[in-house]
Amino acid sequence: MMDGLQEAELCYPQLLNWSCRGLMRPRSEAVLLYTLLSSVTVLTVALNLLVIISISHFRQLHTPTNLLLLSLAISDLLVGVLVMPVETVRFIETCWLLGDLMCALSYIIGFTLTSASVGNMVLISLDRYVAICHPLQYHSKISRSRVEVSVCLCWACSLLYNGLILKEHLKQPDRHNSCYGECVVVINYSSGTVDLVFTFIGPCSVILVLYMRVFIVAVSQARAMQSHITAVAGRVTVTAKKSEKKAARTLGIVIVVFLMTFCPYYYPSLAGQDISNSASSWAVVSWLLYFNSCLNPLIYAFFYPWFRKAIKCIATLRILEQDSSLANIL
Repeated sequence: MMDGLQEAELCYPQLLNWSCRGLMRPRSEAVLLYTLLSSVTVLTVALNLLVIISISHFRQLHTPTNLLLLSLAISDLLVGVLVMPVETVRFIETCWLLGDLMCALSYIIGFTLTSASVGNMVLISLDRYVAICHPLQYHSKISRSRVEVSVCLCWACSLLYNGLILKEHLKQPDRHNSCYGECVVVINYSSGTVDLVFTFIGPCSVILVLYMRVFIVAVSQARAMQSHITAVAGRVTVTAKKSEKKAARTLGIVIVVFLMTFCPYYYPSLAGQDISNSASSWAVVSWLLYFNSCLNPLIYAFFYPWFRKAIKCIATLRILEQDSSLANIL
């Protein structure tokens, strides 16, 4: 038996020679972890569901930009519904009891949804870049049909890409297991490097470049107003400063949150190591990655005034009224 607060038990008592041994968590610790992680899951689902209801219900919000926000919210909602509950059980329970099929599906679903979320973030940054830097060409370049095609391609590419990365795991989910009661997935260094480039370095670079361009254009426009309208110099100076601060704050939040939630996961690839969920730090790293799905609606939606108005309509059940979808929400 293993030393600890509680004795280790066989994951599968009927398989004495092949079963893994798991050190059971103290009941108080398990209850605390279930409460904490379940709260994060519920918050993730609730926030993204509010975004989805708001954009879907109010016709004024049926724009290309909000369609991208809707796609992002759907991917993050599915993370909360399909991924976080499984990861909660995986983290708290010391044995994997859901079988090989769920072992394979849990990772392909989780990685696909995370990739789709990142892809949507890139599309949103591109949309904002065109809107700010090329406003006269926005409606010709960013049409609803093009956005719909882009969103579909984003989801399809995420599924195909992660299927290729995890194809060996899908074929033989137990290939890295040392005993029954484990669900181990290992992404080798070469696959991890590809994933590092396509899911982290590439998207992060695109978002950074586009938002820096947006920031520069916003500041230059504010300063141009300040130099041309001397009659209201004091007021324009304040506006310019507010524009600079708002652009800088948005850029900082996007980049810092993205780096904070994704860097720990990709550290093994950056250090030239394989990525494995058997590592002691995996639980914290994976939950930090999925927690980004809880933060996305805060970053991309809560900064919009219409979202606060939509929440009031939903909370007061005014969306159930006739013709509420035609309400002025902007």
